[in-house]
This record gives sequence, structure tokens and C-alpha cells, in this order.
Amino acid sequence: MTEIEVPLEKVHEDIHHAAHQAGDPDTKSFMNRAALLSAFLAVLAAVSALFAGHFANDAMIEQIQSSDHWSFYQAKGIKMAIAELHQESAPSEKTAEKIQRYKGEQAEIKLEADKKAAESKGHLHKHESLAASVTLFQIAIALTAIAVLTRKKSFLVLSAGIGAVSGLWMIKSFLL
Repeated sequence: MTEIEVPLEKVHEDIHHAAHQAGDPDTKSFMNRAALLSAFLAVLAAVSALFAGHFANDAMIEQIQSSDHWSFYQAKGIKMAIAELHQESAPSEKTAEKIQRYKGEQAEIKLEADKKAAESKGHLHKHESLAASVTLFQIAIALTAIAVLTRKKSFLVLSAGIGAVSGLWMIKSFLL
């Protein structure tokens, strides 16, 4: 899976440029708050994106390991089938023991394969949740840019609110 990128350089440049051009102290204060909020949201978006990529990689590795275990399970099944055919044609205690050993090994392999598949699903769920938080952070950053361009505090408040929700969503992703 590919890493999630957060293209925010242009937004930050625009916000900082507008903050430097602001004349009166109230406007400068507003612009400074917007720049600070934007930077804070960008850091959180980057952290979410980093962990989303990490969990996606873990999910893929565990899914591959689960598939490997299922292949091993099938190989033991083939060996057991051959041993059972051999037992039918020439019964022996040694072959009967092999069959029982293969059955036991298959049960252990199945448990491990199921465990890896469940771990993969869990990591994929965390990835999806963190990817959603990255999207919400990007929306909050875009609203910060709109607040700077329109000089409306309501957009900045909305951006901070969505940023807070995104932060809670990110924290929830780690607790799953």
C-alpha cells in the first residue's frame, strides 16, 4: 500500500505570506492564530499519515504470513492424504503415527493462520481510521486557509473544531 501524502506546503506559504502583509494588530493576531493552527494541524496530519502507512504495511505483512501458513497447512494435508493412501494399501503403526502427527500439525498451523489473518484485519482497520483522520485534518487546514483569505473568524473556529474531531479520531484509531 502506498504512503499517504499531505500536500500542504502551498497552503502554509499562503498563510504565512498573508500574515506578514497584515497591517493592524487584530489582523496580525488573527493571522498568527491561523498560521499556528495550520502548522499544528499539519503536524497531526503528518503523524496520522505516518502511522496509517505503518499499519497498512503491517496488515499486508500479516496477510502474507497468513497465506504462507495456509499453504503450509495444505502441504501437510497433501502429506496426510498420501500417508492415508499408503496406510490403506499397507497398514503400519509408523504410518498411522504420521497421519496423527500431520493432523496435529495442521490444527496448530490453522490456529496460527487464523491469528495472522485477524491481526491483519485489525491493522487494516487502524489504517483506514487513521487515513480518515488525515482527510479530516486536510479539510481543517483548507478551512484555515479560507479563514485567512476571507478574514472570517467563523472559518477559523470551524477549522479548530474539525481539527479537534480529527485529533479525537486519531486517538481512537490507536485505541482500537
